[in-house]
Amino acid sequence: MPLDSESRWRLVRKSKEKGQQASTQVEYFVRDATVEDLGAVCEIYNYYIANSVVTFDVDAMTVAEWQDKFHWIKGLNFPFVVAQSDGGQVIGFAYVGPWRQKAAYRRTVEDSIYLRPAATGKRIGSKLLEALINKSREAGIKEIVAVISDKGAESSIALHERFGFKSQGHLGKVGFKFGRWLGVVMLQKSL
Repeated sequence: MPLDSESRWRLVRKSKEKGQQASTQVEYFVRDATVEDLGAVCEIYNYYIANSVVTFDVDAMTVAEWQDKFHWIKGLNFPFVVAQSDGGQVIGFAYVGPWRQKAAYRRTVEDSIYLRPAATGKRIGSKLLEALINKSREAGIKEIVAVISDKGAESSIALHERFGFKSQGHLGKVGFKFGRWLGVVMLQKSL
């Protein structure tokens, strides 16, 4: 079920077939995630663990681990949303989790957004982030922090900047993955 009547979009896919251009439209919508979505969430996230430095996780996650995380996030009344094609496939997800564990940080969260590789570059991340910001505001969250790899995540940095996130600094060499040191760029948005 979509979040609201404004939450349905069309993707126009263009391809060349036999020397001509053809386009197909695919509709998708953003909705609250459910436990049933976690297999797809796990699959999407594990792709990035194995193939990129946009997450600093190095071991694949299980669906059971995602279930624990999902219930913890929902128990905090924090948003967790997915983008779903009309065909029923989850093509991306986004959620916020606590920025830090100490009580004074309870109104500050860190966001996470991941898309199926075939869904990148189609503004789906924008729709997920828009929904995440709106639902975070409704949940009483005051600050959203984005902690983004300083290598290979330029599109994520640009996405957050388009939504008004401001750079708050850079931490160099805080993660080690695939035999190299990585840093993070930190951005923040006040709601």
